[in-house]
Amino acid sequence: MKLAVVGTGYVGLVAGTCFSETGNDVVCVDIDKNKVEMLQQGKIPIYEPGLEEMVRRNADEQRLIFTTDLDSAVQKSSIIFIAVGTPQGPNGHANLDYVRDTAKGIAKAMDSSKVIVTKSTVPVGTADRIRQWVSEETSLPFAVVSNPEFMKEGAAVEDFMKPDRVVLGGDDAEALDAVKEVYEPFVRTGNPILVMDSRSAEMSKYAANAMLATKISFINEMSRLCEYTGADINEVRRAIGLDRRIGPHFIFPGVGYGGSCFPKDIRAIIGMGGDEEEMLLMKAVERVNELQKRILVQKVSRRFGENLSAKTFAVWGLAFKPRTDDMRDAPAIVVIDALLRMGARIQAFDPEATDEAKKIFSDRIDYAARSYDALDGASALLVLTEWNEFRRPDFDRIKELLKEPVIFDGRNIYDPLDLKKLGFEYFSIGRKNG
Repeated sequence: MKLAVVGTGYVGLVAGTCFSETGNDVVCVDIDKNKVEMLQQGKIPIYEPGLEEMVRRNADEQRLIFTTDLDSAVQKSSIIFIAVGTPQGPNGHANLDYVRDTAKGIAKAMDSSKVIVTKSTVPVGTADRIRQWVSEETSLPFAVVSNPEFMKEGAAVEDFMKPDRVVLGGDDAEALDAVKEVYEPFVRTGNPILVMDSRSAEMSKYAANAMLATKISFINEMSRLCEYTGADINEVRRAIGLDRRIGPHFIFPGVGYGGSCFPKDIRAIIGMGGDEEEMLLMKAVERVNELQKRILVQKVSRRFGENLSAKTFAVWGLAFKPRTDDMRDAPAIVVIDALLRMGARIQAFDPEATDEAKKIFSDRIDYAARSYDALDGASALLVLTEWNEFRRPDFDRIKELLKEPVIFDGRNIYDPLDLKKLGFEYFSIGRKNG
């Protein structure tokens, strides 16, 4: 099948590449000429395990093409996926300018009937607006299908190739069947393709992220209560996670969620409800998360005081989660900014996010080429992202490099008793001896 994907950001690049992996001819379109030239050379602008190899393989087979020519891509394709950005506006609502411009551009380029599919995360009712925008530009027949994505950064390729479910929304049976055909190779093990109305499909993406963000804020709030009462959140987490109604996923306490989805989508839900249907729980989820991002700073100030002008701190982890270079709304930004305001010097290391960090902090912090280099002369180590390489470090070497044997573990990846035996002062989230 001949497909076009408009937008080569995170969603569009992964989707287009995975579609080509199953034998489709895919044209990926972007207005950024430099990005397109980079992709044509086999270089990808994001870090996602397995993606670069897949891009190169399918580009070599000429199943995957990158271009700035929207008109040609539309005319060569029967199905066009919209995967452009929907950045947050000043009131929390998703900004649909890129979606509108893309829809109108598709309409102007159409020379025959097309199926237009929204992969971007869009507010409920966007499919109806796309129909209106396209109808204003063309009299040719078309259909609009909503198809939200449910990929996790760091595991996006696997999630797309082996989805738990595929959600399609629309009312044109022929168009829905065409899009279902595109997804059939991904659900051979029997996972469902769910077909519903477009508004329900659009809401399903927000509802899924809202539930996951709520679980994270819930366990983080419980971690603070555990510290206050003398309970251990790790034991509590194990106990409640064995309840099949709750499950073990997304109940690991830490320094809060970040990334491109949860923060933006929670705010979008709050914006959608407005004053008439106030989203009280979502507002609480967001507030708890913002408080949690500061909890490690509070621990640092209690240990070292409010004036940190004579202190250097090592930071391990800058990305909002492991296996990505994404720093959008990352807790590390809040933590580092707070420490800088208190006068501290920061020596940071991340396996993939250093270039992104430089765009945010510039020369306000120092960047280490290796994890242990960040420790040299620091008063303490702060772990902010749970990269696997941080889980089993050489603690003797850490102790030797630090001025003081102090670790603030924002992801609870170390054992408090083990660290105590090794002579460390250890501060974690919601646990005894932490």
